[in-house]
Amino acid sequence: MSGGDDAWVGRVRGLVLGLALGDSVGRGAVPPAGPLLAGVSTQLAAFTIEGVIRAWVRGEHRGICHPPSVIWHAYCRWAALQGIETHERHRRWAAGTARWPDGRLADVPELRERRGSAPATVRALNRPEQGGIERPSTQSRGCHALTRSLPLAVLSGNVAPDALAEFAQDVAALTHGDPGAYRTTAAAAILAGRCLTAGSLADAVASGPGLPRLPEVSEILDEARTVCAAARQEPRDRARLAAIAPDATALSALSGGLYVAASWPGPGEAVDPVDPVDAVDALAFAATAPHGQSVAAVTGALLGALHGAGVWPDGLLNRLELGAIMDTLARDLVAQLTESPSGGAYGRPKDPTWLTRYPGW
Repeated sequence: MSGGDDAWVGRVRGLVLGLALGDSVGRGAVPPAGPLLAGVSTQLAAFTIEGVIRAWVRGEHRGICHPPSVIWHAYCRWAALQGIETHERHRRWAAGTARWPDGRLADVPELRERRGSAPATVRALNRPEQGGIERPSTQSRGCHALTRSLPLAVLSGNVAPDALAEFAQDVAALTHGDPGAYRTTAAAAILAGRCLTAGSLADAVASGPGLPRLPEVSEILDEARTVCAAARQEPRDRARLAAIAPDATALSALSGGLYVAASWPGPGEAVDPVDPVDAVDALAFAATAPHGQSVAAVTGALLGALHGAGVWPDGLLNRLELGAIMDTLARDLVAQLTESPSGGAYGRPKDPTWLTRYPGW
């Protein structure tokens, strides 16, 4: 996609802002005034995006990169800002540079505030080596593997489906070693990526070309179609939502988010007897799930990817903690993938400040 494609940029912004708004709305009742506090999924998603940008910068300037390792470094910066004790081996970064944490997010004061717990991520950060599919650092199936990784969907315009699914699995497995967590994360990245270009959620989940061939991920995508069919038959049913998304696992987050998003079709997609309604009502309904915060975050990402940033009211976005930061990160991610603002080993930078904001390590 072209960086000048306003519709594409709007959908990417919609996904990222929808994730953050859902994460916030999912915390509980929306106050009539004042800030909407971010959740830990939003904080971690911010570092996922920053990590992807920095990985692509490294690849352009050094010709070699292992992106999951760069994203692991990003999560270590989040922990440092949060004052979370990590394994002593991770402190080598602080000793190896004049300033660490560095980069775009280091000076964002809200990222130093605790906005929830991410126990599996913290446990993984307290191990000497980063986790992976072959060497899991935890056996967690938790939802944060998925919610923090949803922005990887934006890579669908640059990376083949199989490669994107494998990349999403590797990023999830940095901290969540249960196959259910990293395979579901891969399926979520594929589905959200398809939402960025699809005309409807039904089109995004439909079988056909453009899907990964990994059998375990394909099974989850089959389950996604079943969930969407259930939403068409019994939309906006709290008992059905609770049955589909009963806990705080990655699979519940994806299934619940799909059920809610399919229950709220956008303009021109009305499925009798459901009429299109305000997308914020969908987030509020998602928040009624047993673990509503993760379900609302996935719902927001899917609806935002389908309908663009314009689906979210300015009045709420202006109150959203980290809203401006997430919007900037979404735009910068598109710019990195389409324009390479830092130049490269043999190219002059279009933006001389890019390497300061997104150093390639």
